[in-house]
Amino acid sequence: MASSPEPLEVKPPVSPCTGVCTLDASGLCLGCRRTLAEIGRWSVMSDDERRRWIRDVQPQRKPASP
Repeated sequence: MASSPEPLEVKPPVSPCTGVCTLDASGLCLGCRRTLAEIGRWSVMSDDERRRWIRDVQPQRKPASP
């Protein structure tokens, strides 16, 4: 009998925090481009929610102008 392959280990998404924790005039963090609400929710988001945010939301947010 053939053994089934072991499942791949899927690591949880890493926080997008860059350590630059200052909000711009629009309320987005200059480092990670999250709102205060998103920063506060990050620790309780599911891995799927975090992946969706990284894949779909973060790329839509323009970097702050210098």
